[in-house]
Amino acid sequence: MNLREIEVFHAVYVCGSITGAARSLHVSQPSVSKTLRHTEDRLQFQLFKRVKGRLLATDEARLLFREVDDVYQRVGSLKRAVKNMRTEGAGHLRVAVLPALGLSVTPAAIAKFRSKHSGVTFDVQALDHADMLRCLYENDTDIAIGFEPASHPRLKSVEIGKGELALIHRREVFKRKAGRIDLTELNDVDYIGLTGSGPIGVLLGCELERANVRVNEVVSVRAFFIAAALVRKAVGVAIIDEFTARAMMGPDLTFNLLSPPIAFGVHCAWLEDRPPSRLCQEFIDLLSTVLPHA
Repeated sequence: MNLREIEVFHAVYVCGSITGAARSLHVSQPSVSKTLRHTEDRLQFQLFKRVKGRLLATDEARLLFREVDDVYQRVGSLKRAVKNMRTEGAGHLRVAVLPALGLSVTPAAIAKFRSKHSGVTFDVQALDHADMLRCLYENDTDIAIGFEPASHPRLKSVEIGKGELALIHRREVFKRKAGRIDLTELNDVDYIGLTGSGPIGVLLGCELERANVRVNEVVSVRAFFIAAALVRKAVGVAIIDEFTARAMMGPDLTFNLLSPPIAFGVHCAWLEDRPPSRLCQEFIDLLSTVLPHA
């Protein structure tokens, strides 16, 4: 199958009709039908059957789609990378951050940076830890800022600061506590757990196990800010990064750092063959000064 045949097959499979595929590809219906027939002739098996007016994929088509979808996604990735290279500009910085660092740290850094470089524009996007390498590889961003980046031969990173995990809770909970809270005080407390939260979740899990703490996990979430929102609604307490905790503070919420401290690094990453520009490096340096105070 050539790329055009892959594109048409993918569109028909996803849309479930010739009409929908033609619309998504911005071509005529006869053109889609002709390409599909030609593809079936070359493959020597049928891809779709029409049953009671509906187009249904054959078993062969379902098996083929698994392979085709991977190729299709890779072609899409290539197109996005080319587009991003074409529109890249010296006075425009593209930054991808974990949501935890997008609530206060990154906005504070951008505000401070633009007070000095008012002509510089930014594109900021949130990303999951697992998407850091993909985002850089597809040239969707110049730098990615997160916690403990994965080890990869193409990935270069620098530690721009450190943070700690913190217990966030309503003020009436642990209301007489000042300073740090011992992990053992969480035994049997209603707790909002973190799943799929990358290296921070792994770090926290190891510390809870080491301290032999058995929390009463009533909800599990994948984002720190959702955990904080649930705490605000009195669902339970949560252990999150201190940056999210500071950003979510209010009359009803407060936080305490933990004893023993659970620390982690904050890193800025880029691809080795696409080092930061001078302007981007200046922004990275600024981040390291803003981070402790955000």
